[in-house]
Amino acid sequence: MSIEQPNQIENGFWVLQYDNTTKEEQQVTREVDVNCIQFHFCFKGKASFFFNNGTYTLPLADEHVLLLYNPQRSLPMQATIAPGTKMISVLISIQKFHGLFSHEAETIAFLNEDNINKKYYQDQIISPAMAVILSQMLQHESDVLMGRLYLKAKVYELFSLYFNPEKKSDIAQCPFLADEENVRKIHQAKQIVVEHMSEPPSLQHLADEVGLSLKRLKDGFKQLYGAPVYQFLLDHKMETARKMLSMGTQNVNEVGLKLGYSTSSHFIAAFKKKYGTTPKKYIMSLSS
Repeated sequence: MSIEQPNQIENGFWVLQYDNTTKEEQQVTREVDVNCIQFHFCFKGKASFFFNNGTYTLPLADEHVLLLYNPQRSLPMQATIAPGTKMISVLISIQKFHGLFSHEAETIAFLNEDNINKKYYQDQIISPAMAVILSQMLQHESDVLMGRLYLKAKVYELFSLYFNPEKKSDIAQCPFLADEENVRKIHQAKQIVVEHMSEPPSLQHLADEVGLSLKRLKDGFKQLYGAPVYQFLLDHKMETARKMLSMGTQNVNEVGLKLGYSTSSHFIAAFKKKYGTTPKKYIMSLSS
């Protein structure tokens, strides 16, 4: 499948959706007009952006958003998207963007008179309310006409939350993510299972720890991350295993034990089911 799903909303306004379901890093290259502002929202996974022929790198971490703007020179998109990464990029001309905030321009750092001609880079955490909107965009099945309108509305919501983080988003259409506090708790649940992936808690214990009902945790987690808790954890463990094996500092048994598998055969079976090959053959393919 194609890693990139481009949507031109209007002239000077693009929404690009990336979903790397492959087992390898994917390269992204796209020319970007010098007058465009770039917003890169990493909903899941990670990416790296390269500038000046690769001499300068900006990493984009999981659940972070990167803003790029340089009116003095073009910043073409040259990036690598890690396996399992879901990312949404918004490219919008400075003229169109300025029109959205014509009355509030002085409150936005790179739009005020002192900075209007200066380059601007910012990396910040995606808020729970922003995560809900990104999840809706990634799961939305768009059509030719209404799809553009839907994405445009969602991007405007993202901008509102990005530049006014105190504003609450209306996410009532997402029944199990009815308020930002619930989303924060689901984020917390994700961090707990990732940090304790070798010995993950039971779903009931996890729900109790973050202060959600079991049903709200299960339904909300799937809505936000696109998979049930333990399926998400399995995918995370397998990606971690792949990276550990790629480093070559630990053997198959050591990697399996660190990930919580009681026997190497259980780890090998899980790895083969995920990637279609055994850990040993995967290591051999790297050397060849």
